[in-house]
Amino acid sequence: MVLLITLEGIDGAGKSTLLHALEEQIVDLDAVFTREPGSTWIGKAVRQAIADEIDPIAEALLFVADHAMHLKTVIRPALAKDRIVISDRYTDSRFAYQQATLAGIIDDPRGWLAALHDGWSITPDLTFLLVIPVHRALERIGREGVREHFEREEVLTLVQKEYLARAEAEPWRFVIIDAEEEKEVIASFVADEIRRVCGSQGRRLRS
Repeated sequence: MVLLITLEGIDGAGKSTLLHALEEQIVDLDAVFTREPGSTWIGKAVRQAIADEIDPIAEALLFVADHAMHLKTVIRPALAKDRIVISDRYTDSRFAYQQATLAGIIDDPRGWLAALHDGWSITPDLTFLLVIPVHRALERIGREGVREHFEREEVLTLVQKEYLARAEAEPWRFVIIDAEEEKEVIASFVADEIRRVCGSQGRRLRS
């Protein structure tokens, strides 16, 4: 049974817009909508860390701490009640973004991050990956001059490359979406896909 669904993609791909649309389109599924970071008090520290551009290792550990609290306070309780959970960003974001920021600082960022998550994190059942040319993503972000370090072209290029590598390695859970499609088209497709997959696995929809 599909229960944990994640929305992934680089900044400017449209994940938050999609999440808000799904809140209306699949309201009858009684899903829990959440985001990472931001759903726990540790998420505030993560946001501050991003703004201050602290040490990349410290930043990565804050993201992992927020993930642990997110699982404990939001995701695991919802899954225990057999509810669908839809998260705007999750572990794939961590591997994609932190792998880019830790390059040259840690010899094997991917292995280090995998070790941090081993044995306690939960792999999503289904991940929608919104893919968009980096220059178009930056146009959508729209802020000229100083950007957060995650929003720089060279970083987003590496991040998207890692996302696509993860999708290639785990095709059973990834659905790749052209993020340049109309937002209504994307939302309708994702909503229909969620209904199709949940329905095919016998999930009882609420009336």
